[in-house]
Amino acid sequence: MSNSPRRAFGSSAKSKRREVNLDLSTARQMLPLIRSIVKDIIETQAHLQKLQPEQDSLDRHRHDLVWAERNRRYRVQEEISAAEKMLKTAVNELGELGIALLDRERGRVAFPTRINGRPALFSWQPDEENLNYWSYEEEEIRRPIPSDWTPGTPLRIKGKP
Repeated sequence: MSNSPRRAFGSSAKSKRREVNLDLSTARQMLPLIRSIVKDIIETQAHLQKLQPEQDSLDRHRHDLVWAERNRRYRVQEEISAAEKMLKTAVNELGELGIALLDRERGRVAFPTRINGRPALFSWQPDEENLNYWSYEEEEIRRPIPSDWTPGTPLRIKGKP
């Protein structure tokens, strides 16, 4: 299974879903659920990466396999199909919540928002305790969330109206 190239958050030819904009407080409240979904994605991705070499080897030698190996080949195919279905379901679940998966390997996700009237996102990945970074949608740079962006306060960058 290969990773698709990174797209700008929200870019989709078939995206007709309403635009989601989350404030910092709401995004942080969603984090436990998102953490659980992302954990499932990472574990499932790791399981697929473990199964794929075995599947490739069994497929290459399929004409020479004894019954036990042939049986294992079928079971691995079923495990891969089930894992791919679980992965798709988890990614779709994030999408239904309005969250984008930016990096499948690291588990980085984006919570859409608007900052200074521009499309932006809060980003989080599993090695982070809380939601502490943001960026404008078109940027790669992750900036620390300023401490004065408390829940209920409009998001503004210091020095800008």
